[in-house]
Amino acid sequence: MATAAAKRYARAVFELAEQESQVDEWGRRLATLRQSMSDPEVASVLTNPTIATEQRMALISAAPHLFDPEATNLAKLLIESNRVREVAGIEDEFQRLADEAAGRVRATVTTAVELTPGDRDRVEDELSKRLGKEIRMHVVVDPRILGGLTLQYGDRLVDASVSTRLQQLRRRLAAS
Repeated sequence: MATAAAKRYARAVFELAEQESQVDEWGRRLATLRQSMSDPEVASVLTNPTIATEQRMALISAAPHLFDPEATNLAKLLIESNRVREVAGIEDEFQRLADEAAGRVRATVTTAVELTPGDRDRVEDELSKRLGKEIRMHVVVDPRILGGLTLQYGDRLVDASVSTRLQQLRRRLAAS
């Protein structure tokens, strides 16, 4: 879950990206920043208060092959404002805003076994038809649900798992 600060940064970056028609490009920049700055060793240096802020920012500038000028500026801003650890939340919130603006919905499907490509496509197509939006689906395998699936999109959760149905049956039997 993104913090309030991460949401503010993400909104600012998203608004800039929209104005410049570079939403996809900024999405890639943020993914690169996240990958680089989330590394524990890199993060420990970039957040170390015993190293002067100017020196930490110089480390980012010294690696021009890693980031383009816009990403470098954002990285410096995060270092200067002590928000390096917010980069994951910023990227997540940015992607949520980009999906919302494009009419896409992110959905997480949890199953007990790996879905075949055909099953995955069927679930994605059916959800897309029901919501009338493009779906970006992430599949998670969790053997604890025993069978069936759970589907989470937005603030909705559809639980059609065998484990939940067994729990409901257990409660009904215990109440009788």
